[in-house]
Amino acid sequence: MSCFKLPDSLCKDLGALTSRFWWGQKKEERKIPWVAWDKLCTPKTDGGMGFRDLRAFNLALLAKQGWRLLKNHNTLFYQVFKAKYFANSTFLEAQLGKRSSYA
Repeated sequence: MSCFKLPDSLCKDLGALTSRFWWGQKKEERKIPWVAWDKLCTPKTDGGMGFRDLRAFNLALLAKQGWRLLKNHNTLFYQVFKAKYFANSTFLEAQLGKRSSYA
């Protein structure tokens, strides 16, 4: 999740599975959702349950990797990605290649 952008549909499906588990839904039986999903996703310090919005969390982890590429030029991670994906430019100016990987 910290290396690949998950499809929005997968994040939505995983969130739906979590909510069904939390609210106790079985097959076609529907239970009453006593608390809104947004309330469950708020941090515990603010009175919520601390569930994560998977799409936002995925984007935050990817942003963290981007930050590492911008700031840590002496790491093996940076050197490999520089050689493979943006040899003639900076990370922010990199273009999508013809045969690039999902990384």
